[in-house]
Formats: sequence, C-alpha cells, structure tokens
Amino acid sequence: MSMKLRFAAYCVEIYKAAKNISGKEAYRIFSENNVFNYLLDCWEALHTTGAEYTINSIDKFMAKG
Repeated sequence: MSMKLRFAAYCVEIYKAAKNISGKEAYRIFSENNVFNYLLDCWEALHTTGAEYTINSIDKFMAKG
C-alpha cells in the first residue's frame, strides 16, 4: 500500500474517532464530499501535521463544498 493510501486510511480512522461515527459512515462522508481526492492532492502538506489540524482541514474543505 502506498504512503498516500495509508494516510487516507489513517484520516478515516482519526475522523471517525473525532466525530464518534463508524468507519462506514466516515467513508461515506469522505466519498460523497471528495475528501479522498483532497487528501491525495494535499498529502505532502497534510501528512506532516497533527490529527487535530488534519480533521479541521477536512471539515473546512467540506464546508467550502
């Protein structure tokens, strides 16, 4: 598995824990809001940040919708 895909999986895990939702629900949210594309496009910047920053970044990305 590539580093980018591992990061995307990590993001699903931290997001579901932060939002107290299931992995299935987090996956659905990411899929419906193109979050996976965002994570892969911004991987170089995001993979060096902490979980809280990454979660906030995901929420901001989705809010721009």
